[in-house]
Amino acid sequence: MSRNQDHGMVDTTQLTEQNFDETLVATPGLVMVDFWAEWCGPCRAIAPVLEEVAEASDGVTLMKVNIDEHPGLAARYEIRSIPTILFVKEGAVVDRIIGAAPRAVVQGIVNARLS
Repeated sequence: MSRNQDHGMVDTTQLTEQNFDETLVATPGLVMVDFWAEWCGPCRAIAPVLEEVAEASDGVTLMKVNIDEHPGLAARYEIRSIPTILFVKEGAVVDRIIGAAPRAVVQGIVNARLS
């Protein structure tokens, strides 16, 4: 499992096809999984929003999947457009955002799924 500092804010786990299932099951609380690519402008636009929400919300973890490096995961979760953010709780997808949604939308889902 590799970790990096995106935008200097929050420690983000980079998911791979090898660690995806194990990491999600082992992570308590709500996990936001950001399916993205380096060439995607909207992905770069929403990244700081996701990081801010994860940092400000107890019990929320942000993880990322680069679809160019792990196309099998994108296919498995029927990712047709990026960015797509999956909200995972107890190993199951409980919500999804497609596109660069405003912070209020992301925060609303997080608040609803944490309660």
